Amino acid sequence: MQVFNIIAVVAAALMIVMILAQNQGGGLGEAFGGDNSFHSSRRGVELIMHQLTILFAIVFTLSIILGVMSS
Repeated sequence: MQVFNIIAVVAAALMIVMILAQNQGGGLGEAFGGDNSFHSSRRGVELIMHQLTILFAIVFTLSIILGVMSS
């Protein structure tokens, strides 16, 4: 159905924006054994952005599943 496709595209775009806006991490060097022992918990805006990212991922997944089931 057309509505589920539109919801999926909007949710995907918002999820991409949220992921790119989260400026946490040390880059590619950390993925290959770089030691970064600093760890902090998410608070305030970071927590809200993290939760919104999860929400958009769920909405995206459900819209894809419902779109496939309705066609």
